Amino acid sequence: QVQLVESGGGLVQAGGSLRLSCVASGSISSINAMGWWRQAPGKQRELVASITSGGSTVYAAPEKWRFTISRDNAKNTVSLQMNSLKSEDTAVYYCSAGRYPRPDVYWGQGTQVTVSS
Repeated sequence: QVQLVESGGGLVQAGGSLRLSCVASGSISSINAMGWWRQAPGKQRELVASITSGGSTVYAAPEKWRFTISRDNAKNTVSLQMNSLKSEDTAVYYCSAGRYPRPDVYWGQGTQVTVSS
């Protein structure tokens, strides 16, 4: 099993930035891909970005130029830097982990991001 704990969510004004972090613990050797997802009220959970232990990234197209995913393998941490935030970015953001190409086996509890316009 892998445990994931997110941090860094909160309230920010439109145009601002937030950095989310997720620390993985447990059976780390069983994972080589981690991701960030989000779920807005009334909508399905959607992938924001994912990254492999080798550094290969995938982004949802709308976020590619505003969000950056990074990973520190030594610290078992994945981060999501979010810039130029918009009200439509408001959602619960979830960290996930798994083995490529499925970084969605294990899930964190989620962290709320609210962008005020």
